[in-house]
Amino acid sequence: MNYQLIQFDVREGVARLTLNRPDKMNSFNAEMHAEIRHALDSIQTNTAVRVLVLTGAGRGFCAGQDLADAEVRFTPGETPPDLGDVVERHYKPLVMRLSQLRVPTLAAVNGIAAGAGASMALACDMVLATQSAAFVLPFANIGLIPDTGCSWHLPQRIGQARAMGLALTGKKLSAQQAADWGMIWDAVEDAAFASTVDALAAKLATMPTKALVRTRQAMQLAHTHTFEEHLTYEGTLMRELGKSADYVEGVSAFLEKRAPQFTGE
Repeated sequence: MNYQLIQFDVREGVARLTLNRPDKMNSFNAEMHAEIRHALDSIQTNTAVRVLVLTGAGRGFCAGQDLADAEVRFTPGETPPDLGDVVERHYKPLVMRLSQLRVPTLAAVNGIAAGAGASMALACDMVLATQSAAFVLPFANIGLIPDTGCSWHLPQRIGQARAMGLALTGKKLSAQQAADWGMIWDAVEDAAFASTVDALAAKLATMPTKALVRTRQAMQLAHTHTFEEHLTYEGTLMRELGKSADYVEGVSAFLEKRAPQFTGE
């Protein structure tokens, strides 16, 4: 696909997907969704990719849905579009791909993350943000609910009380407070952000990929299992990983007192 609204490249195991509508604060339209899905699908079949970095061009990460997009635009007096259909065709496939990607995912939030943009960041395994970034859930201001998985992810990350407060008030949350609340991994000084993201991505790209993804899966299912069920599930994953080439390499490197060379297998 010839990408127009995203930038996508793979270097040294790191796939970088950059939302590229800076004049629209990287807000979503149907074409951007299609390009993102295509890029994520390509990662699933490219074994050279070991980590995904998701970020935005310009001064913002993503402002959510573009309300001027033909699929959601309407004028007063007209029947509004079926937003449930929009969710099923665009936002559900987006977050399902992120949550099931064969590599760890890192959201590099370089500015405002609003609406579905904030939701998409929270769907990633880790979130780094600039100190100047902020998160906003403005859904209630236009009579909607937090979607794109936000109503599932947010209470798990920061608890019901804080999640409800953010959703009901639409209050802007600074990146630093988001980090303090445990909503994101860290808030980084703007000047050091790019190098910090690159260093973390490079580290993740050299780690045992399958183990990182199985860790995600275990944590995703933790709240749906009883404690005993989860112990059994942990055993299932440990049985699989204990037969992996990366486990053998990790133990060998430890015993030989050298740096491991993981392959993701």
